[in-house]
Amino acid sequence: MAHQPTIDAHIAALLQEAGQERQGGELTRAQTLYHSILAMDSAQAVALNALGMMALDAQDPATAAGWFTRATEADPSAPPLWLNLATATRAQRDERGERYALEQALAIDRRHVMANYRIAELFERIGEEHRAFEHWQGLATMLAAVRNESPQLADILAQARARSAAYATMMTRELDGALASGCATHSDVDRRRVEACVDAMVGRRRIYANECHGVHFPFLPADEFFAREHFPWLAAIEAETDAIRAECQGLLASPDEGFQPYVTLAPGSPENLWTPLDGSTQWRSRHLWRHGKRIDDVCERCPRTAAAIDAIPRAHLAGRMPTAFFSILSPRTRLPAHTGVSNVRAIVHLPLIVPRGCGFRVGGETRAWRVGEAFVFDDTIEHEAWNDSDAVRAVLIFDVWNPHLTVPEQTMLQELFATMRSLGVGASNLVD
Repeated sequence: MAHQPTIDAHIAALLQEAGQERQGGELTRAQTLYHSILAMDSAQAVALNALGMMALDAQDPATAAGWFTRATEADPSAPPLWLNLATATRAQRDERGERYALEQALAIDRRHVMANYRIAELFERIGEEHRAFEHWQGLATMLAAVRNESPQLADILAQARARSAAYATMMTRELDGALASGCATHSDVDRRRVEACVDAMVGRRRIYANECHGVHFPFLPADEFFAREHFPWLAAIEAETDAIRAECQGLLASPDEGFQPYVTLAPGSPENLWTPLDGSTQWRSRHLWRHGKRIDDVCERCPRTAAAIDAIPRAHLAGRMPTAFFSILSPRTRLPAHTGVSNVRAIVHLPLIVPRGCGFRVGGETRAWRVGEAFVFDDTIEHEAWNDSDAVRAVLIFDVWNPHLTVPEQTMLQELFATMRSLGVGASNLVD
């Protein structure tokens, strides 16, 4: 009872003697001493609490609650007294009194472990699972940061995690059911963001933000995969898949295929996530356009591919865009999770050769490449790719404007980049 006023020497001595008598089993003598203390100081919280504990030990919770109530009135800022009152009221099946006592303890210390634990149990007992979940989740978060916790705290942490997981499963089932019944008339496109919201609420997925290593255009939606409706020309280039694949295979079969390692770090670069792939042919590329420049000899060898890309409304930024290339991922190769340079562009994948065991993740969504089915994504959201098969994977990759940029914004960006070039300001790594 740290908040009690200073105890005079005589009362302190009597409290010590009463405690010794109680510990030694001389309960009648201890009670007499505690009553004599209260005769001198009726608000002596230590004595009031001790008499309450003795009443609890004697299986008399009603009397105990009376003593604990007086103790909390004497020292209302001591959480242990409120917890003892909660124990006595619980023993009387007084849920309202128990809740009040626990809420008073939490009003003093919102992070009090036992108060959170006890009120989580109470909410479960009275059927308020959502309120219980808040406290179980809070306990799991608090105790996960505790080092060298006691066996009791370790047990509470285990319970908190188990209860949180069980509640999340229940809530997930209910929300999934609501989506299935209430949203059945809506399209997959219309449901997508709502489903992502639910997944985030129940901990099934993380919501990723843009991480641009170059130009970050503010206020654009941070969406992992863009809706096809933004790109009405996708079907036209998908229709050219067979011809584009044949031209890619022709390059691969040529003795002078010309594919180069996609990752080539500058000499002296510090070690980073790309170091294992530096100069490696595990991930290699052959460009048709690079940094806004057309690679004529490759385009001439791949005329159907070049024509298909030329027909698309591409992004143009002086010295940086457009870019288009065949991307070859060797067998048993995984690209690390990474983010791109600028969100002013969107990246298109047209899968050409996709053996089993290949996959692609952007943020919280994983998709399988399917030959001839293009998709468009924001590469400034964390993404990764893998080829766990025994054959190469080939994808045509090119960039276009982020569909959420307006035409005036595109025009102004072009003017800005043209000005930077004219001033001799390097634009490398700003977009590409």
